[in-house]
Amino acid sequence: MAYTASLASLIVAFASLAHTQNLQVPFVPDTQFPIPLLGYGTWNLDKSNVSDAVSFALQTGYRHLDCAAIYNNQKDVGKGIAEGLDKIGLDRGDIWVTSKLWNDHHGTTDNVEEGLDITLADLGLEYLDLYLMHWPVSSADGPSKLEYLDTWHAMEKLLDTGKVRYIGVSNFDPPQLKDLIEHSRTKPAVHQFELHPYLQQTKWVQWHKDHGIHVTAYSPLANVNPTYGAPSDEDDPPLLLANEVLTNIALIRGCTPAQVALAWGIHRGTSVIPKSSHALYIEENFRSTSCALQDSDYEEITDLGKKYLKRFNNPSDGYGVPLFKGLDDA
Repeated sequence: MAYTASLASLIVAFASLAHTQNLQVPFVPDTQFPIPLLGYGTWNLDKSNVSDAVSFALQTGYRHLDCAAIYNNQKDVGKGIAEGLDKIGLDRGDIWVTSKLWNDHHGTTDNVEEGLDITLADLGLEYLDLYLMHWPVSSADGPSKLEYLDTWHAMEKLLDTGKVRYIGVSNFDPPQLKDLIEHSRTKPAVHQFELHPYLQQTKWVQWHKDHGIHVTAYSPLANVNPTYGAPSDEDDPPLLLANEVLTNIALIRGCTPAQVALAWGIHRGTSVIPKSSHALYIEENFRSTSCALQDSDYEEITDLGKKYLKRFNNPSDGYGVPLFKGLDDA
């Protein structure tokens, strides 16, 4: 059956973003989380035009922005938010802003809240819609080590402050996430991790659906991100947007390969956060909401994930900490 329903209303529309200080509550399976499924990522934006790019993204129609302390650009992102909202005549409550706690602010309640306060000041915001623990790794008191429970319990307390609406995690593996849930009063609302046609992690995504945890896919265009480097040998998958499976689907459906990849991610029920500093690509990615794929397209992309399996972001060696235990291409 053709998958022809437009995704635009689903992606851009929110559930009510009330400004009350309600505590985060557990979610049941199949609960639609009120995060727009198409977001704009701010990792590795061209430093020369961060503010302009963020403002343009909002003017284009994006209502979900993904940020992080470690990106070292949140002041410029904040300027772009202010400018963009002013130009389109919207208020802070009309957009969704996510940011992330960096490893150097793990541990105590004071340390975690300080990290949040710095982020809010940099962004020029009074609250975040979502605050994620960027990695289950702490460097707050010395060399990097696996640590997440004390930090999570400190993040739980942030829900009482009105400075965050929801809390979640990023880059956890199954043992870590199950351990966190077992020893906490608040389940993560969102888990953000690497997902794209070369790293589909279908069973892991389904586990989150079954447990009422929304998934955000970072690097949804895979190795297009220059940080990951170009394919270096025949064992590396080709650039995703040059892969003939995606290019053929794009040609048939009247889309671009990027739009095909993003539409695939959105169809899975995950939010996707592509980034670009170029107006042309910002607009192109946004139009993925009108890229209608067929069942046969999804089957081809599933097969592509069986042919190529590649995780591009794994800092285990740099941290000296094992990550992604039990996951594809760990």
